[in-house]
Amino acid sequence: MNNKKYFIPVLFILLVIGILIGMKIQNVFSDDKISEQVRKFNEVLSITSRYYVDDVDTQKLTEDAIKGMLEHLDPHSVYINAEQLKRVNEDFQGSFEGVGIEFDVINDTLTVVAPISGGPSERLGIMSGDKIVKINGVSAIKITREDVQKKLRGAKGTKVKVTIIRPGSYQPIEFEITRDKIPLYSVDASFMYDDEIGYIKVSRFSANTYDEFMQAANRLKASGMKKLLLDLRGNPGGFLDQAFKMASEFIEKDKMIVYTESRIRQFNEEFVSTGGSMTDIPLIILVNGGSASASEIVSGAVQDWDRGLIVGQTTFGKGLVQRQFDISDGSALRVTTARYFTPAGRLIQKPYEGNKYANLPDDERLEPGDNIDHTKEMEDSTRKEFKTFGGRTVYGGGGITPDFIIVQDTLTMYSVQIRRLNLIYEAVEHYMVNNKKTIESTYGTYNRFMREYEVPDELFEGLTTLASSKDIAYDYEAIKRDENFLKTSIKSQIARDLWGEEGRFAVFMYSDDQFRKAVTLFDDAIELSKLNDRSN
Repeated sequence: MNNKKYFIPVLFILLVIGILIGMKIQNVFSDDKISEQVRKFNEVLSITSRYYVDDVDTQKLTEDAIKGMLEHLDPHSVYINAEQLKRVNEDFQGSFEGVGIEFDVINDTLTVVAPISGGPSERLGIMSGDKIVKINGVSAIKITREDVQKKLRGAKGTKVKVTIIRPGSYQPIEFEITRDKIPLYSVDASFMYDDEIGYIKVSRFSANTYDEFMQAANRLKASGMKKLLLDLRGNPGGFLDQAFKMASEFIEKDKMIVYTESRIRQFNEEFVSTGGSMTDIPLIILVNGGSASASEIVSGAVQDWDRGLIVGQTTFGKGLVQRQFDISDGSALRVTTARYFTPAGRLIQKPYEGNKYANLPDDERLEPGDNIDHTKEMEDSTRKEFKTFGGRTVYGGGGITPDFIIVQDTLTMYSVQIRRLNLIYEAVEHYMVNNKKTIESTYGTYNRFMREYEVPDELFEGLTTLASSKDIAYDYEAIKRDENFLKTSIKSQIARDLWGEEGRFAVFMYSDDQFRKAVTLFDDAIELSKLNDRSN
């Protein structure tokens, strides 16, 4: 009897010990397998560096080997060297240190596109159109974009001297700029389209995006906003927590925003809404093929909960979660550790093999217009069917397809070349030398300018003449087809010169086909949200 009493506990202990020993043995074999491959790589690298016909850069060979290894995993597991990592961190931390200008190299000359608001260059009076011809007394003519950053960026408090030629003035102007911390904003613009509709453009999800978004939203609400158009077109994503916080503003408390699945249990996460101040506001989100990752998390959650209308073109389809592992030399490895799923269980990620994406049918196959029930995707049998919480059919495994599809017209090669050479900026710069004060005094605000200003023939013809001088052959048919785009681009560049980014976006949106259609769809968005009410 006593033997039986102790037999079961002893057996259990022996079983646990056996499992633990088995795990240790497995780890040993696993470690041995990895060590064997590391030894193999070391041998190859050593032989190559000793006997190759030319001198070998072993650091470059090692980095190339790492990149080659990751190419066989997925499109988003990447190696980032130390210099690249610093730039990436600056983009998403929300600031860098330097002189604070947006620039371009036009006709071999470093040109100030715009001083960054609140930066040291703006405080000194450096203006759009200023041409930097010397940096610390050394000619900046024919400078490369990479060298601009090396020469103008630097630690806060350090100084750099620049010599500027200003349009309309032949005397060079000397500035000594004290470098400072320069904010990088992710909310590019926010304005009232009319008495009720507010517009917010978010270009990426960086460390401060949610705070910037809320400041913009609160300012618009104070101006009477009762409906919101959130523009996530071209937004490549960024920090998940910022997307989660933004989505929580629209989706009621305790509802799922996004979840992740991984083979490693610790990497499985669920993000549930904390509730916000805009759960009742009629909402439309604009997306396109450049909207990815965090942008798809926001739009996917809004769509699954039937909370608002998604308008535009199918998003990119980036639903892989990366974790960054820092390496001792200052570089880093970003390895995919999980996948994102929308609240209804849709995988956001589109198909891939290695680092290559599969070719999915594009939006041109989908007839523009109403797609509330997503019947336009049914012919694509490669995507799995899901239901929103209000009962609508939606599809997974290939980004977020809009509830209302609007395909943007493609530009002719004529306009593509004009944009590539930044000729619109150049044409407007010449025109504004003599006309800036007149335009500003005549229209006063960008709202009036947006509705009343017509691009004069002399300015439009000046652009086509400039294009011809740059070996872009005059193309009557292409010019007629793209005339609205070219004139809108000219008009928005003038608005930027006078009223900054907010003015530029307001003018461009006024002629943007996707935006113009979206603002007419709020009745649909309100009707859709009633499904959301019934899903509670």
